[in-house]
Order: sequence, then C-alpha cells, then structure tokens
Amino acid sequence: MKGGGVWVQWDVVPVRYKDYYATLGVPRAATEEEIKRSFRKLARKYHPDVAKDKKQAEDLFKGINEAYEVLGDPESRRKYDELGAQWREEADFRPPPGWESRGRRQGTRRAGTAADPEFQFSGTGFSDFFDRFFSGGAARGASPPPPGAGGKEVGDRGVGRRVGDIESDVLVTLDEVMHGAVRAITQGRVNAQTGKVDRTTLQVRIPPGVREGQLIRVSGRGQMGPGGASGDLYLRVRLAKHPDYRVQGLDLWTDLSMAPWEAVLGATITLRGLDGPLALKVPAGSRSGQQLRIRAHGLPSTDGLRGDLYVVVAIEVPTQLSAEEVSLWERLAKVSNFHPREGH
Repeated sequence: MKGGGVWVQWDVVPVRYKDYYATLGVPRAATEEEIKRSFRKLARKYHPDVAKDKKQAEDLFKGINEAYEVLGDPESRRKYDELGAQWREEADFRPPPGWESRGRRQGTRRAGTAADPEFQFSGTGFSDFFDRFFSGGAARGASPPPPGAGGKEVGDRGVGRRVGDIESDVLVTLDEVMHGAVRAITQGRVNAQTGKVDRTTLQVRIPPGVREGQLIRVSGRGQMGPGGASGDLYLRVRLAKHPDYRVQGLDLWTDLSMAPWEAVLGATITLRGLDGPLALKVPAGSRSGQQLRIRAHGLPSTDGLRGDLYVVVAIEVPTQLSAEEVSLWERLAKVSNFHPREGH
C-alpha cells in the first residue's frame, strides 16, 4: 500500500491533495469490485484489532477507510475524479466551478469549506482534503440520531442551530460504538490578523451506541456570533467501514464462506464477534444465501438494547483438485441420489 499527495492552496487554509487510488493500491480504471476487494484486504491487514503496531495500524486503517468512503460510492468517486482532473503538479490547484457550494446544510457552516475556510481539524479520522471536499451533506445511509446521547442532538434542517455553529465529520469505529471513547481532537483556526493557525485540543466524548449520522455537540467551539457569543461545533458521526461487517441500523451482517461438505453435513464454526469469539452451529443441509441470526450480537443502542448479527452462508467450490479428490467427487456423483434439476 502506498499513499500520495501534494500540498495545494485554496482560500486561506492549505490542503494536501489525496491520491485515494494509490492509498488502495488500485488503478484509476479499477472496477467497483476491485476497489471493494482491495479495501477489504488492506482493512483486514491493518485493522487495529489484529495488527502488532496498533498506532501505525490505526493511522493506516483511517486512511484506507477515507479512501474507500470516497471511491466505494459511485457518486463520490465521480466527483473525486472530476476534482482530480483539475490538479496538475507544480500548478495552482482550483476546484471545479460550483464545487464550493455543494453539500451546504441549512443553518450550519461546514468547517474547512469555502463557506468557512478558517477552521481545520485533526484527530477526527479524516484528512483536511476530505473535510474540504467530501464532508458536506449527511452521511450516506444516515439514521435519525437517537435522543439523549452525547448532549444535544439535532436534525438536518437547522433545528436548534444558531448563527456561528459549524460542522465537521468524525470517523467512529465499531469498537467505539460498542464501548464509547474520548477522542482528542485538535481544532485549528486561522487568525485573521496574523494568518497563523491557532490550535486548541478538545477532549470529545464519543458515547456508546452512537449511530451513523448522529451529531455530537461541542459547546462554544464555533464561530463568533452576534453579540460576541460563540456558536457550537457539531461533529457528524460516520461509521468506519469494516472488512467483515455491514451495518444496517443496529444489526450487523457478515458473509460466511463454507465448503460444500460443511454445508451438507453441518458444522460448528468460530466467528470473530465484536465481543470476542462466537461459536455458530450451521445446520446440515444449509444453502448458499441462507441467513442465520445470532441474537443480541449486533450494535448497542443508547438504551442498552443490542441489535442482531446476521450470517449469510456462501458455499465455495474448490477449483484445484488432486487426482484423489477428483476420484472421490466422481464416486460421489455416481452414488448420490441428489438431482438438482429434477422438476425444471
């Protein structure tokens, strides 16, 4: 895996162009499946749960997630390719016309965008480049924020917002959803008089049970509003993509590859759950696409309830066989009374 980029200047705050294709190690003409496959391979390799150097792995994992957040969605990828077409090395960087107006939300200024270029953040899990160009608008598949978690939660249409409020995104892992966390986030603000960036480190609590699209408020860390009162900073939760799990509300979904004989005879298979190893008993005669549910092993809600873990069976067929294996399959074909095309 390799990263890439060059510092570019837009408005007040400099930002580094991110080569997301290089981060995922795929060509610019890669298919959606190639991008997904590369992400899953790299995410498994650098997932903090399995890596020896957890700090390095965490940084790499965030970069991989950011790249897939953009390239894994066709519309975001199209915008990224359009944006990248404007970049030339050793030349001034300019976003496509009208780009700065995209993704604005009523009642809130996006930190780090053309609407509000004076703020920048580190520790959110996203780069300045992502914040500048891809953090506008609600996260894809966002759920309504549950009440009572992490302070004041508000909707997307400016309810409860004030002049001076700003918004940015924060990347939250499934482990942080499970257990909560305190995140050290550095807020940089360009001093209008000196042009220098004044930085303050904030200790932001990520409560257990946060949901995709939920807003976490940090009081008084927005812009100066009328009368000298500062607005608030709102951090919008974007769940980190996981190499094994897909999130649907509180439920988790995962695919389970099985050998044909395991599906026919049944098997007990150990899965890696969010709480630790799980023993799943797969019944004899399971079919590809069959869904098995493990209750209360999904994500938690703010009231302590848990979603479920759904396991989707995928029967894999061996493609490289020894002479002995071919002989055994041929014998099975002769003695078996199974006729899958009967009645068709």
